[in-house]
Parts: sequence; structure tokens; C-alpha cells
Amino acid sequence: MVSRAEWKNTAELKEQFHSASIVSSQRVVFNIKGNEFRLVVAVDYSHRLVLILWLGTHKEYDRIDVKHVHFDKERYADSSNSN
Repeated sequence: MVSRAEWKNTAELKEQFHSASIVSSQRVVFNIKGNEFRLVVAVDYSHRLVLILWLGTHKEYDRIDVKHVHFDKERYADSSNSN
């Protein structure tokens, strides 16, 4: 769905995803699975890019600063590939 999106701004994104929370002109929070999970993304409307910054439970979300959270490669590392 996002790969085909042609949002020009936050208002157009919000039209499609009513429950999305607009944090700033480039940062959006999506509620997933009945608000059990939260997805924080950065959106570049002019280049039609969405970058996943953070994904976690609602409880974990309550402990982050959504305005300043950045992608943490270690958090999402595939532990099944560990030696």
C-alpha cells in the first residue's frame, strides 16, 4: 500500500490512515494490530520515501521519545544468524 502511495503532505497521508499520529512534517506514528504495536516512520514526501525508524509494542513506545528516536540496527538484528 505504501509503495503505491502518492502523498504530497501529511494531510493526504492522514486521509488514508485516519489513526496515524502526525508527530512532525516528516515523522508519523502508525498503530498496528489494534494499537498493540506502534510503528514510527520518517516520510520524505517529495521523494516518495518511507523510512522505518522504530517498531515495538505500545508499552515500549511509552518509554521512547518519538520525536528523537532513530533506527537502531542492533535492536532489529536477526538473532538466528548469531554464531
